Amino acid sequence: MRLDSVNHMTALRVAVADDSVLLREGLVRVLVDAGLDVVGSFGDADALLAALQAPGATGLTVVAAREEVAEQAARRTLVVDVVGNDRPGIVRELSAAVASAGGNIVELTTGLESAPMSGHPMFRAHGVVSIPEDTETEVLIAAIECLGGDLTVDLSV
Repeated sequence: MRLDSVNHMTALRVAVADDSVLLREGLVRVLVDAGLDVVGSFGDADALLAALQAPGATGLTVVAAREEVAEQAARRTLVVDVVGNDRPGIVRELSAAVASAGGNIVELTTGLESAPMSGHPMFRAHGVVSIPEDTETEVLIAAIECLGGDLTVDLSV
């Protein structure tokens, strides 16, 4: 449903819940501006459900699903520098290699620079990668070096 088609529908009443006041009130404003009747704004799901299930809430079906946030495994961050011959798709390949080692790229800066002796364009990447605490740094290095024998990888904590 597009928001500009809301006014052509029968009255739609909406209740909003989010623990972020800024997000919640911003959403309420967007919904009101789109012509919806916002009947409540709540700071958490329990308050919303209590209001929706209160006596007198007739003609209403409440479907609620609580999502639990999975506990994140401990991670550590590493500074990564990669240098090698440039080629199409190298950034995509680098990203896939980091992911295959269980890593996540937090920051990445890439560019081309001239090789010292030949002036040949060389790919250079500098970034921050997080990996699971129990992953050996050699796993990440091997995953990146598998992209080609011309790549050198330097890691630091």
